[in-house]
Amino acid sequence: MDLLEAYRRSLAEFIDRVDQIEPGQWSDPTPCSDWDVRTLVNHVVTEDRWSVPLLAGRTIEEVGDRLDGDQLGPDPIATAREAAAQAEVAATHPGTIDRTVHLSSGDTPAMEYLQQLLAEHLVHGWDVAVAIGAQPRLDPDAVHAAAQWFAGQIDAYRRNNLVHTGVQVPDDADEQDHLLAAFGRDPDWAPSA
Repeated sequence: MDLLEAYRRSLAEFIDRVDQIEPGQWSDPTPCSDWDVRTLVNHVVTEDRWSVPLLAGRTIEEVGDRLDGDQLGPDPIATAREAAAQAEVAATHPGTIDRTVHLSSGDTPAMEYLQQLLAEHLVHGWDVAVAIGAQPRLDPDAVHAAAQWFAGQIDAYRRNNLVHTGVQVPDDADEQDHLLAAFGRDPDWAPSA
C-alpha cells in the first residue's frame, strides 16, 4: 500500500474513533496510563497541527510555543476533524513526501516522519477505541504498512524509551496485536470496571 494512502486511512480511522466519544467519556482512562481520553486526543491533534508547518519546511524554532497546551478548545471533535484535514492536505501536497522535515531529533526525510505519524494515528486510534468501548479493529492494510516500518525501528524506540517493553502476544496473534504489543499495548486492555 502506498504510504500516503495508509496515512490517509490512519487519519480517517482516528477521527472515526474521536467522532464516537460521548460527552461523559473525555476523562475516561486509556491504555496510556498517564492520559485520559481528552489528553490523548489533544496529543494527536497537537501532532497533526505540528505536521503542517514541519511538512512545509519550517523548524521547531520557527513554530515556537504556539502549539503548547490544550489544542482542543470547547469543541474537541470539530477541532480534531479540522486538524486532521489540515494534516492530510499538508502531507499530500505535491513534493511534500520528498522534503526534509526538521524534527527535534534532527533532520528527517518526510517519508520517515509520515511513517511515524501513520503508526501514531493507528495506535492512538486503537487507544481511543478501547477506552470508549468502540470497535477496535484497524485497517489491516494500514496496520501492515505500519508494522513493516516499525520492525526496523523498534530497537531505536526501545533504546530511547519511546515504547514500553515486555508485552507478549502469542506467535499466532494477528498483525494488529503484534503491532500494538510492539508499541507496549496489551491488545486485551479494557477499562477497569
